[in-house]
Amino acid sequence: MAAPTNTYTSTAAVGNREDLADVIYRISPTETPLLSLAERVTAEATLHEWQTQALAAPADNAQAEGDDATADPVIPTVRLGNRTQIARKTARVSGTQQEVNTAGRKKELAYQVSLKSLEMKRDMELGLTQNNVASTSPRRSRGMVGWMDAANVDAGAGYVAPNYITNVAQTDGTARAFTEAMLKNVAQKIYTSGGNPNTLMLGPTQKQTFSTFLGNSTRFDEGEDKKVVAATDIYVTDFGALKAIPNRIQRPRDAFVIENDKVAVAYLRPMQKTPLAKTGDSEAVMILAEYALENRAPLAHGGILDLL
Repeated sequence: MAAPTNTYTSTAAVGNREDLADVIYRISPTETPLLSLAERVTAEATLHEWQTQALAAPADNAQAEGDDATADPVIPTVRLGNRTQIARKTARVSGTQQEVNTAGRKKELAYQVSLKSLEMKRDMELGLTQNNVASTSPRRSRGMVGWMDAANVDAGAGYVAPNYITNVAQTDGTARAFTEAMLKNVAQKIYTSGGNPNTLMLGPTQKQTFSTFLGNSTRFDEGEDKKVVAATDIYVTDFGALKAIPNRIQRPRDAFVIENDKVAVAYLRPMQKTPLAKTGDSEAVMILAEYALENRAPLAHGGILDLL
């Protein structure tokens, strides 16, 4: 039905203020599970190194009374290392944009710096979880996939394990469906190797598959709130409990079984913000960090790899 003649409507009016909410809604996720889980330590050179120590295997140890003591073989430490990687983001905003009245933020440059900082953390999470090898031009840190030891993985046909001593990346195998038997297999391998893992980190699709496993799992009961909870959060293996943490950023084909205190991120330069020299009618800030993944004991971790 039409409005009466000469009714002044909003479509003809001049001067109506726009209705723009003073809030900006961000859809992109900002969680960085591995970066958050790992201990933060200090690096002092671009080649960050550490040592691991193994003990002699248990042996039948019965000695003759009065026998002379002889020296036992010494097991030397193993020296491991990783290259620090420089991550950088830059925000630049014109002088005009800094002064106009903006919705959802007070100053454009500060807002853009906050966004770039979040983006860089996501970039770092990606690097920490990938099949990278340590390199020098540009420097690149070996990611978690590159630290998988052949003794502690369950992988598809054609898989070739990485070599973190000679700095060779892994060769991916044929993808296959994630099963509970694979998880149990890796848990047993890590325990046999001496590890005591407590975290299972995996992609969203694999997390849903994991929640269908029928083993010794724990689901939270929220009956008072009349909620149906179908997700498995804790999986109790024969060798300890694993907390399942979904990770949107890691490769979907990888699931990591991690001993938390055996992984760290070493910072040569922690995340910092530096104003750049003004060269015209704009302002710029550089966000930078230099870091390396420190896998303190590769045999403490494992992987279910080549997953669909």
